[in-house]
Amino acid sequence: MRFSVPLCRKTNMKHIAIQGIEGSFHDIAAHQFFENEEIQLICCSSFEQLFETLRQDSTAIGMAAIENTIAGSLLHNYELLRDSGATIVGEHKLRIKHSFMCLPDDDWTDITEVHSHPVALMQCREFLSRHESLKVVEASDTAGAARAVVQHQMHGHAAIGSKSLAEMYGLKVLEEGIETNKHNFTRFLVFASPARANLLRDIRATDKASIVFALPHEEGSLSHVLSVLSFYKLNLTKIQSLPIIGREWEYLFYVDVQFSDYTRYSQGIDAIRPLTSDFKILGEYQRGRECI
Repeated sequence: MRFSVPLCRKTNMKHIAIQGIEGSFHDIAAHQFFENEEIQLICCSSFEQLFETLRQDSTAIGMAAIENTIAGSLLHNYELLRDSGATIVGEHKLRIKHSFMCLPDDDWTDITEVHSHPVALMQCREFLSRHESLKVVEASDTAGAARAVVQHQMHGHAAIGSKSLAEMYGLKVLEEGIETNKHNFTRFLVFASPARANLLRDIRATDKASIVFALPHEEGSLSHVLSVLSFYKLNLTKIQSLPIIGREWEYLFYVDVQFSDYTRYSQGIDAIRPLTSDFKILGEYQRGRECI
C-alpha cells in the first residue's frame, strides 16, 4: 500500500496533492502521469483542501479531475482553479473501469447494499438497474468506500471502484467492467504555483492551452471571439460557461484550444484579448494521451 506524505521529505521527490486516498482514480492517474518518477501523495479529503495545500506549499503539485465523458464537467473545480492562481502544466486522460467487490466470505446472495462515489454510481447506472434490490449509498470516495467495507468488516455490503482496490484491501471482485459506457474517460489537470510551473513546463512540447475570459453583454460577442480563434487555426476542444456571481446574466467562458504552431497561437491570443475582459491564461501545456 502507498502512504501519504512523511514528516521528512526527499528533495528529488515530487509531492502530488490529490483528492481521495491511495487506490482512488486520482492516485492511479497521478502514478500514470508521473510514470518512472519518484512521487509521494498528499491525500486530501476535498478539492478545497487540495487547493489549500498548494497555497500553503508552493513546491507541491496538484492533480484534479476536471471532466468525465459521461458525467460531464466538474464545474466547481474550474472556479477553484481560477481563484487559486495555479498554472496548468499538463493533463491526463484515464479510462475508468469499475468493479463490484465485497469481503472474501461474501457472495452475490449476501449483498444487500453497495457504496461508492455518486459519479461512480451514475456511471454504473445500467448495472445497478439490473440489481434493483440493492440499497445504493453514496460515499465521498471510491477508495474510501472499499476501505470502509474492510475496516468495519461490513458483511453484506459491496463497493464499486477500481479493481486495484480489491488487490489493495483484500476484497473479492464479483464482477468487472460494470460501467455502462466502455468509453468512460476522466480528464485530470496537473497544476502548480506559477514559479513551480515554469520548472515543469516544456515549451517545445506545448500544443494546448486553457484560457478564461468574460465578454460584454452584446450580440455576437462570443461568435466574434470564436471566429478569431478559427482564423488563427486554433482548434477549440472545449468551451464551458459559468455565471459570474454578483453580475446577473454575465458569464465566464473557460476555453481549451489545441494548436501546432505556438507563434500563431500567441497571435490569436493577442487578437482576442481586446474583445474580452477578465482574460487569463490558466496554462499552456502538452495535450494528454488516453490511458487505458
